Amino acid sequence: MSTIADVARHAGVSVSTISNVLNGRVERMRAETLERVRAAISALDYRPNRAAQQLKTGQTPMLGLLVPSIANPMYGYIAREVETSAQERHGYRVVLGNTYRNRDKEVGFFDDLLAHGVRGVIVISSLADERHFEQAVQRGLVMVSYDRRATPGASSAIDHVSVDNHEAARLAAAHLIERGHRELAFVTASGLTMSRREKIRGFRSAAAAAGLAAHARVIDGSASSDYGDSEMADVGRMLAARIAAERPRPTGLVAVNDMLAYGLLAGLRDAGLSVPGDVSVIGMDGLFLSSLMSPALTTVRLPVPAMARTIVERVIGRLADPDIPAGEFLFAPELESRGSVAPPPASASASASAPVRRRRT
Repeated sequence: MSTIADVARHAGVSVSTISNVLNGRVERMRAETLERVRAAISALDYRPNRAAQQLKTGQTPMLGLLVPSIANPMYGYIAREVETSAQERHGYRVVLGNTYRNRDKEVGFFDDLLAHGVRGVIVISSLADERHFEQAVQRGLVMVSYDRRATPGASSAIDHVSVDNHEAARLAAAHLIERGHRELAFVTASGLTMSRREKIRGFRSAAAAAGLAAHARVIDGSASSDYGDSEMADVGRMLAARIAAERPRPTGLVAVNDMLAYGLLAGLRDAGLSVPGDVSVIGMDGLFLSSLMSPALTTVRLPVPAMARTIVERVIGRLADPDIPAGEFLFAPELESRGSVAPPPASASASASAPVRRRRT
């Protein structure tokens, strides 16, 4: 069985360099050296003694990833990208947990991770109150919070990585307005997270800029869980029946995410309505499934691979150097136009009376 010294000789570097790679301390290492070390590890099929590493450093080369519910494919997509970056670039494995945005479940996972020597954790939660995050950091966790902005003015040792949710929803609503829609709705599950609030504000901002504030509403529906992360398609299908019966009926719908949009497509079809002939629908996420829908779903794509790389680099970088200050990283979304959006039906256009004021660009 190969030893760390064998790997060092094979790569032509010191044992400490091999140790740095195994423990994710590679941010100051030359790319050529890093590749040579990885090639040596692969060639010798080296397997480090993880138990010995934990005894020596107090840490296990693993990261925790806590998601609301893996039943939503978006969180599976993020998990895959986080795992790829952590394992292939840094040699860390990822342990996954479902929290359902429940504070007590999150605290329980923090306790378990610390007990097993895991010191880095990525949390997708987006709840307004992060005090239990701060308490976990004080106990030794290095944490990245995904899908919410940092609290303005708050002193925090937590990194925040997010897409610009306000801009994502603004893009979606503006696209509908540009296609002639004047009766608009933002459709969501009833549990309000920080990211959902930002999306609603972005939606209303686009409507107000076009003089359509009075014609833009928020339609929400409850689920069996507080935030409905595992039930988004069902919530969308249920809300579609309500939307179909409304008068005036909105002709342009912005869904809080792609899964809820899929439910809207199915529910509108159940109600005998055509998408996009009667109602246009836009999602937010950019899941690959969206291109397979019928019609293909227009969506606001999140740059998940780039965000995942930043998340992993931040948590591993700060594990290696605790003096690195926490930061906030905001990524820009991008609209992908597909077949689920078209101009509103002529009857809806003729009955609308409010003038549309185009926003200057």
